[in-house]
Amino acid sequence: MMFDWNAYQQQLGTTIREFGKLSPGTVRGYAELGSAGEKTGVLDAKTRELIALAVAVTRQCDGCITVHTDAAVRHGASREEIAEALGVAVAVNAGAALVYSARVMDAYASKVAG
Repeated sequence: MMFDWNAYQQQLGTTIREFGKLSPGTVRGYAELGSAGEKTGVLDAKTRELIALAVAVTRQCDGCITVHTDAAVRHGASREEIAEALGVAVAVNAGAALVYSARVMDAYASKVAG
């Protein structure tokens, strides 16, 4: 059975609204961060959402995935554009794993030398 992303997005919205009643400053601050980029007008909304999806995958955030997939679709992102953005996330994450693998090898070298 496929995950119900639409129901999850609705549930998440309800839970975040409830959290906002308990901690309104936190949610207001988050909303301000989320809208800061659109105020510059440098990147269009679709590009920002494609970047957000790549970050969502990197951070493994299901809430981010459902919200930003919805926004990307509303801003006209195609399936192919989303796939390309996700390909960048895969490549960067593989690169990060490679860099951190080098760090492990350095740590190993310092342990056996020392």
